Amino acid sequence: MGYDKIIDAFMFREGTVEDNETTMPVVTTGSIVWGVILRSAIIMIISLFFVNNLRGNELWYIMLFAVWFFAAYPGYKQYKTFNSRIKILEESTLCGTCKFFEPSGQLCIMYDEHVSSNHIPCDGQNWEPKQASNSG
Repeated sequence: MGYDKIIDAFMFREGTVEDNETTMPVVTTGSIVWGVILRSAIIMIISLFFVNNLRGNELWYIMLFAVWFFAAYPGYKQYKTFNSRIKILEESTLCGTCKFFEPSGQLCIMYDEHVSSNHIPCDGQNWEPKQASNSG
């Protein structure tokens, strides 16, 4: 199980709408951040090798582009896809309108269980509406 998550972090998995149906989501905000940190650390280690051994200090900008193209940009794409997937989940389930729903982890904080379109942790019995924010 842990091995699969590491592979997902390296392979830049973005997640799909079908992930809304699984009870244990693969892509969450935390996994996106973890993937960016992991890929950035690997790029930094490789960069140190180039700088120290291959006179890479003259080519420092290549390392900057590597961090952007292999760590930051894929993380940004994952986050956009994740947000659009969570919006669909919020619109299609009762949990999306509940005050106990935590979208960044696709989690019901009252029951500490992941929400999916096939699984509502409380079966709607402890549902409470989100508080409307008054700007006036």
